[in-house]
Parts: sequence; structure tokens; C-alpha cells
Amino acid sequence: MTALRGGLRLVGIRKSYRIGPVTTEVLRGIDLEVAAGDMMSIMGPSGSGKTTLMNIIGLLDRPDSGNHVLEGRDVSGFDDDALSRLRNAHVGFVFQAFHLLSRLTAAENVCVPLVYRGTRRKEALRRARAMLEQVGMGDRLEHRPDQLSGGQKQRVAIARALVGEPALLLADEPTGALDADTAEETMRLLLELNTGQGVTVLIITHDPTVARRCARRMRIENGRLREQAAFGIARG
Repeated sequence: MTALRGGLRLVGIRKSYRIGPVTTEVLRGIDLEVAAGDMMSIMGPSGSGKTTLMNIIGLLDRPDSGNHVLEGRDVSGFDDDALSRLRNAHVGFVFQAFHLLSRLTAAENVCVPLVYRGTRRKEALRRARAMLEQVGMGDRLEHRPDQLSGGQKQRVAIARALVGEPALLLADEPTGALDADTAEETMRLLLELNTGQGVTVLIITHDPTVARRCARRMRIENGRLREQAAFGIARG
């Protein structure tokens, strides 16, 4: 797999939600720059806006205002179909709950993003198998999710996220459902992909031990984002 491309820039991102007569401002002018090859964590308490921010970064939601630049293109005004195509081609997702399809084998699960692109099944399976080999799952190609451990499921999910060579890998609490040893294996894999292959990784987490493994550490509170310098001193 070639090193991942591009970068990400958010400028003045704001997002509010209205429930009945009450409007809650979740993101209050977020500025963020992620360079190609970054390994970054975003921490924050429950309700701080980190999930909303991830959804906007990953093109799953739209901001109320501000600019979102991905791979040098301002995508703020793109329609839903264009955002869907961009998301499939440029963003990979890894979730705490894995979200693997129970009826499909590991290789077939990894194929899914390529199938949505229109890749022929034979070629999609070839690429899926190669990616599973890369994440240490080459001996589990034909296993279904119920035949895999939690760590193995997460490796399949990481392979699925990377098979289309996206510009950015977004991991939402990737170790949250794993025991300590398996969580460590998952973090080592993400770090290896970042340092060894230039994969750009952004981890949403509540775990300070996970955050400290990342070269860049951000914290979101009350809808505002700050970068954490050495020894936890905020700047910006």
C-alpha cells in the first residue's frame, strides 16, 4: 500500500442542534489542521463535541458554518452525493463496535468499500486479502465475525478502513471494547501503519494512555479545541 495522501483543514467550524425550543451550540469555531502523516488524538469529556467533530471531519455531518478543506478542496458546499463519493474514496473509519457484517467472511467485509466504488469482485477480493495479510489476518480470510476474537475483529475493521487507500483514517474509541492486551496490540498496529507507511491517523478517545501514544494531542471542551503541548499544557 502506498503512503496516504493529502491533509485536512477546518476553519471556524460551528455546529448547533435544536431540540424543541432549546438550541445547543456544540462546536464553537473549531480550527484544526491535520498534515499528511500525522498521528493525532482528540480527547474530551462526554458531551464535549468530539463525536460531532469526528462526524464533520469524516463527512458524515455538515457544519452550520466554517470551511472544511480535504485534500486541498473546500468541500463545505458539496451536495450529499458528492460528499458520499468523497467519504468512500478519502476517509476510512474504525469504530469501537467494529460494525462488521455477520453474514460475510473477513475478506468479504474488507471488500465492502471497494464494492460501493464499483470494483469488480475478483479484484476487490484480491485487494482485501492483501490488506488482511498486512494487518496479520492472512490466516483468517474465510472466518466470519462470530469466529473471531475482539482484537481480530478490530484488525479486520482496520483492514476495511484502509483497503481503499483513503487520505485519512478516523478511529472512534478503537480500543474501547478491548481488553488491555488486545488494546495494546491495536495501538501498536495503528502506530506501525502511521510511522512505517505514512498513514494519517486521527483517534477519538477518552483514554489518556491512548492519547499519549500519539505525536499530536488535542483536547475539546465546551465546543472549543486546544492542542496539548508536553506535560499536558494547552496551547492555542
